[in-house]
Amino acid sequence: MAYVGIQTQIRRNNFRSIVLLILFPGILLLLTWVFTLFVTIKTETYYDSYGYEQSNWSFNTLSANEFFVQLIPFVLGATFLWFVIAYFSNTEMIRAATGSRPLQRNENKRVYNLVENLCMSQGMDLPKINIIEDDSLNAFASGIDKKSYTVTLSRGIIDTLNDEELETVIAHELTHIRNRDVRLLIVSIVFVGIFAFISQMAFRMLLYGGNGRRSKDDKGGGIIILVLVLVLAVVGYICTLLFRFALSRKREFMADAGAAEMTKRPDALASALRKIAQDSRIEAVERDDVAQLFIDNPKEKKRTLSFASLFATHPPIEKRIAVLEQF
Repeated sequence: MAYVGIQTQIRRNNFRSIVLLILFPGILLLLTWVFTLFVTIKTETYYDSYGYEQSNWSFNTLSANEFFVQLIPFVLGATFLWFVIAYFSNTEMIRAATGSRPLQRNENKRVYNLVENLCMSQGMDLPKINIIEDDSLNAFASGIDKKSYTVTLSRGIIDTLNDEELETVIAHELTHIRNRDVRLLIVSIVFVGIFAFISQMAFRMLLYGGNGRRSKDDKGGGIIILVLVLVLAVVGYICTLLFRFALSRKREFMADAGAAEMTKRPDALASALRKIAQDSRIEAVERDDVAQLFIDNPKEKKRTLSFASLFATHPPIEKRIAVLEQF
């Protein structure tokens, strides 16, 4: 793997964050335009030479464009409002999704000493420290700015790893913070949530529309529109997932390398990863988008060769260990 400096990685992640901020509303606007194109379809009825009724349909791009222009302020306004709410509530959202809570210094001075020593050696501000009361082994970093940066450790990883191993895991998470990986992922989670929300709402409306008391014609037209909304939302959601996955794998290698450089103990991190791989399933974590924050994705099944592995957010731990052993 080609060497990438810290500042280069930070610039890349900052650039990717900007791209995400532009791409997600762009995808949403594109899908909105496709939606207007379909709902303004013109249908013409005529009779053929045998007297049978026939129908022709065609796209009414002029009406679609006019409708689309009217919808733009609402789409962009809703996207901006969603992002603002998520920006200021991302910490609580992550805590609720992972079942974590703040770890007080008097509860575990060992963890605080390890985090403080690493931060001082790198000239970093001390992040918040949270704990997940789960015996499984895992950890993650989160946050968008200095006030919200957080390192979260499971009870299992604190109790199982020795000092050297735990220090390398903490260094791995601090590298994610230093490289701005966490900011990029939080932005990704925020916008992927938009498409997930649209899909859920469209599905519920579809179920309601199918049982509502409407005329036969109105019900059929309404269901067609709702199915279209659902399909477009799913397509947009898949697009965002593919883009997010393309950013995910390399960041773990970079964080491993950063931890090895920070602690000078690549063998300790390799040992920690072996232990983590044995039991990384955090029961409280149910959301796939949040699961990708962890050092080992607690939602992914460990498959070295499969179609599902193409969409994995993390590279196989075996490969990460092999790279560490080359240091």
